[in-house]
Amino acid sequence: MPKPLSDSGRKNLISDRLIELRKRHGLSQRDLARELQILGCDMDKNVITRIETQKRYVTDIEIQKICEVFHVTFEDLIQ
Repeated sequence: MPKPLSDSGRKNLISDRLIELRKRHGLSQRDLARELQILGCDMDKNVITRIETQKRYVTDIEIQKICEVFHVTFEDLIQ
């Protein structure tokens, strides 16, 4: 069964906001991956790139960890 896409064909709703938050906090993709790894989320720079370029879906657990890194709510992340 194919995975759902948004009306615009996007694979996730957080890519633009993730880029914005990452840059606002002065983190490179590698820095963000390291922070997520510390929280137990197995991601590397390539995964962050694929999320930001809409080539990868994001799991609920990954969203939770991203919210923890940036101290934002789920609602803040998907806006």
